[in-house]
Amino acid sequence: MLTAIFLLACVLFILAYLKYGNFLKKHFELNNKNHPPSHHMYDGIDYVPAPMPVLFGHHFSSIAGAGPILGPIIAGIAFGWGPVWVWVLIGSIFIGGIHDFSSLVISIRNRGRSIAEIANTYMSKRAYHLMLAFIWLSLVYVLTVFTDLTASTFKLDGGVATSSLLFMLLAVGFGVSLYRLKMPLKWASIIFVPLLFFFIWLGQKIPLNNIPEIFGDKAKFWDIVLIIYCFIASVTPVWILLQPRDYLCSFLLYGSVLAGFFGILLGALPLNYPAFITWNAKDAGPMFPMLFVTVACGAISGFHAIVASGTSSKQLKKETDSLPIGYGAMLVEGLVAVIALCTVMVIGRNNPLAAQAPLAIYGAGMAKFLSVFGIPEKFGASFGLLALSAFILTTLDTATRLARYIFQELFNMEGKHTRYLATAVTLLLPAVFLMINIKDPGGNIVPAWKIIWPVFGATNQLLAGLVLMVVAVWLKKKEKKIWFVVVPMIFMLIMTLWALLLVIIQYKLSLIGFIGAVLLFLALLLVLEAIEIFEVKHHVKRILKKGGNK
Repeated sequence: MLTAIFLLACVLFILAYLKYGNFLKKHFELNNKNHPPSHHMYDGIDYVPAPMPVLFGHHFSSIAGAGPILGPIIAGIAFGWGPVWVWVLIGSIFIGGIHDFSSLVISIRNRGRSIAEIANTYMSKRAYHLMLAFIWLSLVYVLTVFTDLTASTFKLDGGVATSSLLFMLLAVGFGVSLYRLKMPLKWASIIFVPLLFFFIWLGQKIPLNNIPEIFGDKAKFWDIVLIIYCFIASVTPVWILLQPRDYLCSFLLYGSVLAGFFGILLGALPLNYPAFITWNAKDAGPMFPMLFVTVACGAISGFHAIVASGTSSKQLKKETDSLPIGYGAMLVEGLVAVIALCTVMVIGRNNPLAAQAPLAIYGAGMAKFLSVFGIPEKFGASFGLLALSAFILTTLDTATRLARYIFQELFNMEGKHTRYLATAVTLLLPAVFLMINIKDPGGNIVPAWKIIWPVFGATNQLLAGLVLMVVAVWLKKKEKKIWFVVVPMIFMLIMTLWALLLVIIQYKLSLIGFIGAVLLFLALLLVLEAIEIFEVKHHVKRILKKGGNK
């Protein structure tokens, strides 16, 4: 049964890429005669053309953070796997895929500008500043959640920490070999990809377990290390660390996808977890709207638009690459979400593992999938955790760079050296969040990622709805059909505004509640901007007038 459910998802993803992807390609008129910004705006730092496999690796690694893994696991445990499975498929095919693809295309059509700058061009100056502020605050949440998750992973498995640090050095060597020594991509891959998997084994032999505690917690030490890493990754040229690290990381991510894929197909694993549990979960809240913000990146994510219009659009080599990178990567991420959900489906509801953290559930699930091939469960669990930390680390360095771009835009900071100040200010808030003790509404001290996750999900998905709004405005200005964007836009705005309001009510005047209220206020102002552009008031008055004349 598990195999059949998984295979059905794979088939639907393939059909979506072939059929719906073809519709998007024609509707947006992709043409390689149009030269992307990476060519005519080349600067050797941010605007650098990359081969499709390299850019796909960067883009996929950047967007596939912890969201498509932890979100489905949290929601699956709370509501049952059935609603999550349905939402992942519908969301990634008809909402998330459109969101990612369209934001990439409109960015390359506008000199690689961010989605906020596009709002400035096609909406208003006020919409531009509102969007910048909203995106920057959203990225602060992303950095806080994913830094804390990575630190928790390193604390849980010191071997994963060792492998991750070795991996960073390996990426620098790969970048130098590729861009300075001019080594062909094929030969560089043959040398460095096996080294990547060797470092997984080596990390378990020399785990970094004996590290100092800060404020009584080893995770705090890793939080500081990761903040420093984010700073370095943000200010260095993309060819040194970002591109090569994400390209190599993609093989680890592909490996985890293949391990899950074949482990599920060949393992004949039983389907143990209930398809449906409740409409209102004790910890997660009501399925409507919380399901649609808990799953997060597995179905749609506003963060993807920031990646697409922030870094990927500046590295796209030819326009037709937009389809596999924009739409295709989202569908692969949907597959990652389904695999993550399968780690829930194979455990029983009364299994003690069901009460564990999502990290432990995913690691145990990957160990079970890999055991089909005779791989020891300890190595399989470490591989799963390393893949997860790789997902998160690539999101961290990309998110920091993107937040730096946004901060520079917001305050009109020009010059190469301003990137240092913009990065430092951006990382200040996450550092504060990570060093203080955060409490839940009951007054209990909990990990930062756990308390911020619902707010992160609501903010992230709300940003996606706002991005779809900008896309709809752009299509309207181009006199193209917009229904396939407007319907998802309305749905996402309703669900996420509702969810964010519930979070604000729950946390009241706390720091979490205050920032949530600020984000809600910014979002409502942006929605009002769109109402004016679409002349909604005019259409409503006309309809009411016609009704009154009858």
